[in-house]
Amino acid sequence: MTALELDEVTKEHPGSPPVVALRSVSIAVDEGEFVAVVGPSGSGKSTLLAIAGTLEHPTSGNVRIGGSRVDELGDKELSALRAHDIGFVFQQFLLVPTLTALDNVASGLLYRGIALAKRRRQAGQALERVGLAHRMSHRPSELSGGECQRVAIARALIGEPTIILADEPTGNVDSAQGAEVIRLLADLNRGGTTILVVTHNPEIARQLPRTIRLRDGVIETDLGASR
Repeated sequence: MTALELDEVTKEHPGSPPVVALRSVSIAVDEGEFVAVVGPSGSGKSTLLAIAGTLEHPTSGNVRIGGSRVDELGDKELSALRAHDIGFVFQQFLLVPTLTALDNVASGLLYRGIALAKRRRQAGQALERVGLAHRMSHRPSELSGGECQRVAIARALIGEPTIILADEPTGNVDSAQGAEVIRLLADLNRGGTTILVVTHNPEIARQLPRTIRLRDGVIETDLGASR
């Protein structure tokens, strides 16, 4: 089954002339795929991920997640889709500095109407999955870069999303920590989670089963697609 599909997606940013970030891009990602999205700076990688995650809307074309056309969903349905089906991991971690690792992860369930005690219980389980059970009470300033990224991954997976979208998840950590982040994402993928990773690192891309290469907003190559 297709987890994510972009059909002839174009994205223009306002300007004179407009800046075209994506040009008639079409991709289909099946459930359980692990995909690298690569390309030079300005190629449209992050824009593609933002549109796939419904954080941005395409200028033209259609996006389907789990078979549902995103443009046909109302605001409430779209928020529910984003909360239940998509997990985000960003280069900058985006952790709240005043919160512990446990409460940063628990914030991933904030908009589901779940009681705090249950959110914290599930957050503890997510931190155990990423090997940070012993760091639950620590704040981001007390954690290494790699540990902060693992907290961010735990926050992304706490709601058991079908898709995780990771934008340069190894960009702010050293090579050893970056390798651990990729191993962790691979473990999640083996459990059935569909994962797209935007990366500038060719070593990471070579490890993944499928690589989509963008240049100037178009797909240059798509290697290892399951169909």
